[in-house]
Amino acid sequence: MAASATLHSNIAGFATRTGLPYRALLPAKHVGRVLRVRCQSEERPQEPPAAVSPPPPQPVQTPPPTPKRKESTSFSDILAFSGPAPERINGRLAMIGFVSAIAVELARGDDLVAQLANGGLPWFAGTAALLSVASLVPLFKGVSVQSKSSGVMTADAELWNGRFAMLGLVALAFTEYLKGGPLV
Repeated sequence: MAASATLHSNIAGFATRTGLPYRALLPAKHVGRVLRVRCQSEERPQEPPAAVSPPPPQPVQTPPPTPKRKESTSFSDILAFSGPAPERINGRLAMIGFVSAIAVELARGDDLVAQLANGGLPWFAGTAALLSVASLVPLFKGVSVQSKSSGVMTADAELWNGRFAMLGLVALAFTEYLKGGPLV
């Protein structure tokens, strides 16, 4: 009987979730049966509470304040694969690169390859060096990126904007390659 009740309740739950007819899922020997489930609780007499004095109040202990974690300023920690610098620097360069690539393409009609060939490579190298140094100096001084984020412009928002800019640059280059010329 218990196995039959379990079978019926499992099939009913499955039929309700999937929208299948309930009777179609039952084996032939269970189709004509009606399942009735009754639940009853046992009432126990309540014992009067014993005359026990309440325990003395415990003093509230506040945990000691956790010391602020000092950011590592070693070159290998900052530029490690999961360190604070690599993705942030690449994202900042991608944001500048994407906006400037679209702006030059709109202004002159040059695609990415033409922009780099017509004097864009020294500008790219200079911008990359300048932004890399400007991003690394605060990290070497021990200033964390999260300490400077506030309001809408948070450290996470900068990371996501950088990621989208990296994707945008790749998509722009790929589209120009397939199209055979500038996007606009």
